[in-house]
Amino acid sequence: MARTPSNMIPLGTQAPDFNLFDTVSGNNLSLNQLRGNQATVIMFICNHCPFVIHVNPEMVSIANSYSKKGISFIAISSNDVINYPQDSPENMTIHAKNENYPFPYLYDETQDIAKAYDAACTPDFYVFDTDLKLTYRGQLDDSRPGNGIPVTGKDLRHAIDCLIENKDNVTLQKPSIGCNIKWKNK
Repeated sequence: MARTPSNMIPLGTQAPDFNLFDTVSGNNLSLNQLRGNQATVIMFICNHCPFVIHVNPEMVSIANSYSKKGISFIAISSNDVINYPQDSPENMTIHAKNENYPFPYLYDETQDIAKAYDAACTPDFYVFDTDLKLTYRGQLDDSRPGNGIPVTGKDLRHAIDCLIENKDNVTLQKPSIGCNIKWKNK
């Protein structure tokens, strides 16, 4: 199991726009359609990564809790489905249903969006304010498969709470650790 860290892009970075196929609704959806009134959380995930599987229930719990507060959650899978067919759009649809994802699960076929966000691993989390400026990037929490630390989502929850409460997030932002995004061969 590879352990790839997030690329910690500069805070204040503008969220790159996208229009991607949503494997849940069957429609193409844009960032503008999906953005939240208070904040927008973008998560690069996939179906098969053990790091994502480890945090799936907490991602769903956080999305269910905070979506009522004007926070939008968007999941994106950018993996190469030729070499990783378990991450195909058809399997994404099944996975989203099985995991009860309360958010769209978008397919980044060209991998251009993952590159635009400088995403490196799954899971990789980004929180944007109402102006779609980056306020947080990194991990859900300190839990990893096998390290014995409970999954709480404390880092992501704190970042979202800071936005809701209009407070600066002065907590150290740690990179996520996960499987590398499965890039297509050139």
